[in-house]
Amino acid sequence: MDSASYRVPQPLNEPAKGYGPGSPERAELKKQIAALRGQTMEIPLIIGGKEVRTGNLGECRIPHEHGHLLARYHKAGQKEILQAIEVAREARITWSRYSWQERVAISLKAAELISKERRSLLNAATMLGQSKTAHQAEIDAACELIDFLRFNPYFMQGIYQTQPENLEGTWNRMEYRPLEGFILAITPFNFTAIGGNLPTTPALMGNVVLWKPATTAIYSNYQVMRALMEAGLPDGVINFLPGDSGEIGDFTLSHRELAGVHFTGSNHTFNRIWEVVARNLSSYWVYPRIVGETGGKNFLVAHQSADVKGLAANLIRGAFEYQGQKCSATSRAYIPKTIWPSLRDEVFDQLARVKVGPVEDFSNFMGAVIDRAAFQSIREYIHYAESSEEAEVIYGGGCDDSVGYFIQPTLVLTRNPHFKLMEEEIFGPVLTIYLYEDDAYEEMLELCNRTSPYGLTGAVFANDRHAIHLAEDILRDAAGNFYINDKTTGAVVGHQPFGGARASGTNDKAGSIYNLFRWISVRTIKETFCPSEDFSYPFLAE
Repeated sequence: MDSASYRVPQPLNEPAKGYGPGSPERAELKKQIAALRGQTMEIPLIIGGKEVRTGNLGECRIPHEHGHLLARYHKAGQKEILQAIEVAREARITWSRYSWQERVAISLKAAELISKERRSLLNAATMLGQSKTAHQAEIDAACELIDFLRFNPYFMQGIYQTQPENLEGTWNRMEYRPLEGFILAITPFNFTAIGGNLPTTPALMGNVVLWKPATTAIYSNYQVMRALMEAGLPDGVINFLPGDSGEIGDFTLSHRELAGVHFTGSNHTFNRIWEVVARNLSSYWVYPRIVGETGGKNFLVAHQSADVKGLAANLIRGAFEYQGQKCSATSRAYIPKTIWPSLRDEVFDQLARVKVGPVEDFSNFMGAVIDRAAFQSIREYIHYAESSEEAEVIYGGGCDDSVGYFIQPTLVLTRNPHFKLMEEEIFGPVLTIYLYEDDAYEEMLELCNRTSPYGLTGAVFANDRHAIHLAEDILRDAAGNFYINDKTTGAVVGHQPFGGARASGTNDKAGSIYNLFRWISVRTIKETFCPSEDFSYPFLAE
């Protein structure tokens, strides 16, 4: 038996490639996009390392060209779910007893594969399947996913090294066991990296996983699964189960061997998960761990001392990158009246350079929203603002789904701080602005804190240090990720652990050691070298 003490390499964040004109990465990415466009893929389930085809098919289409069919995918039903649970149960016997360094090696190898030969393939799949620009795909599908795969093993090592103190004649140890049963990972459409992280984090800690990807991200998530298999992931540890949420969700959630749920998605769906689990508490083998991140109504509060150019640029990036479809996207802003005229001019000037269109054209800053349902929902919010006496659309508002699901970056100005668009999550390229009197800054912070049930991300823009201090204090519960003079998006693994509370989820901080603690069950072992030979204590003597 190998008795060496191992150390995980100190991780560094993956550098993002620029994809500038004439660069080799740009040429390779365009070549890969053309190759994927030239074929219609068939995506199977993967259960126990084997491809499974059910014949019940769904479609993957390009959001910015919805007439183009990228792939057909097979859908899992109850038969396949039971099969996956069975093979996961068998896989757990050996996987839970793998040495931790063997699990680390698989994660680090997957990171290397994605960093090098699979990088352009995964980025191209994300661009086409989720309508991300080259930059957004690069920082997501490549960099962030690679960071998860490198940093999580380093965090895991820190957990394993945490051990208790010892009294004389004893040796105390803590063993970090995987949970008993399987983990259900339900992943979203908007980040390929989250699609990869939610199943791999529990698996790294020795758990087995059923992975239900969002139907609108199956195209890229399948490529993540292939990379994990190429890296040596044993059969049955992660089982890839695309399909309808209704078919997979309740049936899987009510299974007695459910040990945990790792979720990112809508607030409504997460509430539904809690309800199903609560109804079935008496039937589970263990109490399931429920870890989730849902969404937000993310805010930016500006002070009259804010730098206008920086404020304008970060409002645009925070609200409109990836069409406002980030959980952390800036959705509401509180702006002092005195700086509004200059800020409005600066925002309009910068937005005039923003192009919307197919992401294969690298000059476009925005692509399409993910599907028809999202397009219709966002358009209804814009129409509501256009017809309201309490608000006006001051920029954008255009919607066109004739070729792709395109919505122009839209600014709404409201006179009511409780206007519908200031309170409800839209998940699209719509930013609603409320103007306030300069001397009401502290009042605005209080209002911002009370306005939304969410608590994911938020920002303050100010050069006045007291104004920053007030915002940090008053808004301490309003955002799990709080930014000072920056946009509300862009959390980096190892730098800004991500997650929020209130209606935004359980705040278990993806990209940090705290999330990994949720996927283990600790066993304490006390060994006494010289046991007592008589029951009595000194106090019993006369």
